[in-house]
This record gives sequence, C-alpha cells and structure tokens, in this order.
Amino acid sequence: MHAIVVTTPGGSDALDYTEVPDPVPGPGEVLVDVAAAGVNFIDVYRREGRYPVKTPFILGSEGAGTVAAVGPDVSGVAIGDRVGWCEGLGGYAEKVVVPADRTIPLPDGLDFERAAAVLLQGLTAHYLTHSVHAVSPGDDVLVHAAAGGMGLLLTQMAKLRGGRVIGTASTDEKQKLAREAGADDVIRYENFDETVRGLTGGRGVRVVYDGVGAATFDGSLASLGVRGMMALYGAASGPVLPFDPQRLNAAGSLFLTRPTLAHYTVTREELLGRAADVLGWVESGRLHVHISHRYPLAQVRQAHEDLEGRRTTGKLLLIP
Repeated sequence: MHAIVVTTPGGSDALDYTEVPDPVPGPGEVLVDVAAAGVNFIDVYRREGRYPVKTPFILGSEGAGTVAAVGPDVSGVAIGDRVGWCEGLGGYAEKVVVPADRTIPLPDGLDFERAAAVLLQGLTAHYLTHSVHAVSPGDDVLVHAAAGGMGLLLTQMAKLRGGRVIGTASTDEKQKLAREAGADDVIRYENFDETVRGLTGGRGVRVVYDGVGAATFDGSLASLGVRGMMALYGAASGPVLPFDPQRLNAAGSLFLTRPTLAHYTVTREELLGRAADVLGWVESGRLHVHISHRYPLAQVRQAHEDLEGRRTTGKLLLIP
C-alpha cells in the first residue's frame, strides 16, 4: 500500500510518500480501508519531533473508512462496518490498523469525509466546551483562530450551550467565516485583550480557548475575568515559555490547563458518548463541518505547508 512515512523528523520534506507492506491486525485490532484522513497540527508536531515518536512511523491520527479485516479477540466490530478513529498513528495511508475499542461507529447518514473532518477536532471541542469549562448561558467566551477547523467547531458548540462568542481572525475572509459559524463579535489579533475588555464592559471573558500558543498567551490571560479559565489546547505559533504562576493570582485567581483528548476519552463509554453528540449534531445539521481543501495522499507536503502557513480555513483532508 501507499503511505506517508517519517524516517527523520523535520520540515514538510520529512514526509515520504512511499510503498510499504499492508499492515496486519493483531489481537483486539481491526484493519480499515482508509477513505479519508484528517490533517491536524498534532501531525505537524509529530513530524517535527516536538512530540517524539519512534522512527520510522506512518503519520496520521484521524480518519474514516471501512473495516476490511478483524484480528483475534475482537467483538462488537465486523468486516464491512463503517468506522472512524482519532487516536494513534498510521492514518496517512491506504490501510490502517486501529484498536477495535477505539473505533467509532458512523451513523448511516454521515459520509466518510465529514466524519474524518470532525472527529479529532470535534471531540476536542466537545471536551473543551462541556468539561474543561462547561459553557453556561450568557458566558463570554474567547475563541482564537475562530475560522480554523477547531475554531469553527468551538464557536458552534459554545453557541449551542448559550455562550456569547468573541472570535479572533486575521483576515476579512476569515472574519466572515467566523461570523457565519455564530460568533457574536470577530476581532483582529492586534491588542485583542483591550478589545475584549471593551466588548465585555471591562469584566473580561469566562474562558479562553487558545490553540495558538506563544503569540497569544499573554493577551489571553489579560482577557480573562476573575476566576476565568485559560484552556491552552495547542501551540500553532510555538510553545509557551515558562512563567511565574503568581501571575494567575495577580490577574484574578485564574485557572490554567493544558488538556489533551486522550485524558477526556479514557473509557470507551466516554469516547462513544462524546462521539455520539458530535456525529449526531453533524448528521442533523446542528453542527456544520467546513472542509476547506482535499488533497491526494501524494500531496501531503502541500497540505502541511498550507496548514502551517495559515493559508486555509476549516479542515484539510487527505484522500488515499
């Protein structure tokens, strides 16, 4: 099969489109024919070596497709089932092995592309808005990169829970997309903390969902009201430098967390519960998935360069 292999971590040129042997499912695993794979910043971090992975490895943590074979000791998943997944490695390929207990059954009315586009980011947006800080009606919420794949989903889920969303976006086109997703106010990054204070009558927001990292961290803290929550879920602009926790006290007894999806889908019941909400909302039309670009698997380098260069909005997919 064809797959994207990383032998030496680095830039986009570390992504090698090559032929490798078909994987074989072991005990408790299934083999899936990949119909679509999502492109995410976690893939960039693993490619760069920021999140170390033993080399060589096949990149890709999210996708959707059809079960082609099952290994020993598998129950509840059968050949021909339509499934998605959003953890592990190996998704940038024509076939992937996935632990059976981490597969997610897809509703009949949901196509593979929308499933592959929403699972990792959708489940992340779900735990951020429902668990890290459960948005309540009337909460002021700041969503950075509101026109990106994560930002659009965060905005919609915060609105589903009754929040008032302030989004940041860097261009007129991106601002328009964020408004269409439901953002009440969309602002530029320059002095955004001062703008947020103005929009909230000086109170600041209840929560900031920040996947940008270094470039926005200080301003995000300055945007929070007393006992506000800073949810730092990514670092698209680079990692945040060490800082004195006393700043959280001085700024209003703030909370800071750096969560990850694996810790919010610990059990299969939790995984399927969150997935049922997200996929159900997509199938019913309550949650819109914006797929910005689709690339053949062989054009993976272009996909990563477009993602890192912030030249896209919404979700990027690889189609084997």
